[in-house]
Parts: sequence; C-alpha cells; structure tokens
Amino acid sequence: MRAVQITEHGDAGVLRYVDTVKPEPGPGQVRVRVRAAGLNPADTYMVRGGYEFFHNPLPWVPGFDSAGEIDAIGAEVTGLAVGDRVFVAGILAASDGAFAQYHVAEARVVRRLPDSVGYEEGAALGVPYATAYRALFQRADLRPGETVLVHGASGGVGQACVQFARAHGARVLATAGTAEGRALAARQGAHVVVDHSATDHVEELRRATPEGIDVVIEMAASNNLEADLGLLARNGRVVVVGARTPVEITPRLVMRTEAAILGVALWHITPAQTRQALAAIGAGLENGTLAPLVGHRLPLERIADGFALVTTGHRHGKVVLTVD
Repeated sequence: MRAVQITEHGDAGVLRYVDTVKPEPGPGQVRVRVRAAGLNPADTYMVRGGYEFFHNPLPWVPGFDSAGEIDAIGAEVTGLAVGDRVFVAGILAASDGAFAQYHVAEARVVRRLPDSVGYEEGAALGVPYATAYRALFQRADLRPGETVLVHGASGGVGQACVQFARAHGARVLATAGTAEGRALAARQGAHVVVDHSATDHVEELRRATPEGIDVVIEMAASNNLEADLGLLARNGRVVVVGARTPVEITPRLVMRTEAAILGVALWHITPAQTRQALAAIGAGLENGTLAPLVGHRLPLERIADGFALVTTGHRHGKVVLTVD
C-alpha cells in the first residue's frame, strides 16, 4: 500500500510517500480502506518528536483520524461488518497510521458514519470532536443554561465546542482573530462573537456577561489565562486545551470565585469515556447538531502542504487529506 512514513523526527521534510506493507487486523481490530484522513496540529508535533504524550518507534506512519470502508475484521469484533462506512478516532486507542491507504484500529474507536456525512467530513471528527466533548462534558461538566466562552472558535476544536455547547443548551460566547473566523463562529451558532485581537476584547466579554462566565475553553492559556480567571462566575471553570509557554496568574482570582483550572489530554480518556464521547459524536451527526467543516482538501502525497497550513494557523476549517 501507499503511505506517508517517517524514519526520523523533524519538519515536513522528513515525510516520505512510500510503498509499505498493508497492515493486518488483530483480535478486536478492524482494517479500514481510507478515503480521507484528518490532519491535526498534534500530528505535526508528533512528527517533530516534541510531543510529551506520544513516542512511537521509527519508522512510523503518522495520523489518527480517518474515514472509509471496513475491508477486514479481526477476531472478537462484533457490531461492525466489512463494507460499513465508518470514521476512526484512532487517538483514543492503539492504531496504525491514518496517513495511508489502509488504517488498522481497535474496533472500539471505529464508528459507523451516517450516509448523510461524507468521508472528508468523517475524517474531520476524531481529535477535534473528542477533545471538545472531553473538555466540555468530561472535564468542565457543562450544564444546560450555563455560559461558555470558546477562545479560538474558528479552529477545529473551537468549532466543535461551539456546536456541542449550543446543542446542549448553553449560551455561547466565541472569539476569533479574523473577520472570516468570527463569521464562521457566528454561523456555527455562537450567540456573541468577539475579536480577540482587539485591545478591549476582555471588556467586551465582560459587558456581554455581567454575571460572569461559567466555563472557558482555552486554546491559548499562555496568552489568556489571567484574563479568563477575571471573567469567571462563582465556581467557574477554565479548561486548558492548549498552551505554548509558561504563564503567571494571580491566585486570588482563583480564590475569589472558587474557580477551577482543568487540563485536557485525550491520552487519559478511559474506555468508558471513549464510548460516551463517540456515542455523543454519532448522535450529533445523526440529528444534525454536529457538522464538521472541511476548509482544505489535498491529496495524501501533498501532506507537506497540509503541514504548512496547520503550522501557520492560516486556515478556517479542517485540513483533510484525500486518499486514492
């Protein structure tokens, strides 16, 4: 089969499009003929070798999120069949690489894709939507009627958070740094959208929520954490999804509202939580409340161009690699 493979860590220059052995599914696994694969920021960190949660032996085929048809099933697999249209959230369990013509993964992280959802959209689900669900519900315990602020709402995780929170009956505030990103957040259902590059954006958020914010989903804690704490309502929660550098905070802001600062790492999700997250994603696809947005489509052999889009952040919607 054809696949993207690395034999050393580094930038996009280490990615090679090669012929390699087609993987075989073992007990409890399925093999998917990949039609599309999602490219995530985490994939770029892992290729560089700087991701503390993940260290894979080389050579390695990267990628976790894919969509396609099941073409082989291992022993002890029930509920799935050859020919099923599925999406794979491979980051939630052991899996071979998604950036290939065939992707082997544990059956428990493979879910049927509704006929109304295309393969490219299916490939955009795994990391962003599982992260959003874990942040909002498994960490922050978001409740209907609460107010949630989603920073960076134009990115993949941010869009998923807006969709999940809106469907859950929350009041949703969103920030984005470009006019296109803010328009996107509004289309996704955010009630209030703010330009986070504006010097007065914190005051604008405070005016929009004088009673305080219950949950903040924070993609850039290094920049925003101190301000987030000052916006919280009593018992508010800040969920840190991303941070690049150390940050100082004022502890009294945490004390004042009895706030909680919570981290998110999909590596710690349990099998029961995985079932819960994938069931919620599947239900949202079925009822139309979840709709991943694909912003860029590239053939698998152009993965280096996809890396450039992801690492510069100059994109709206998911970068998806199509696979022949």
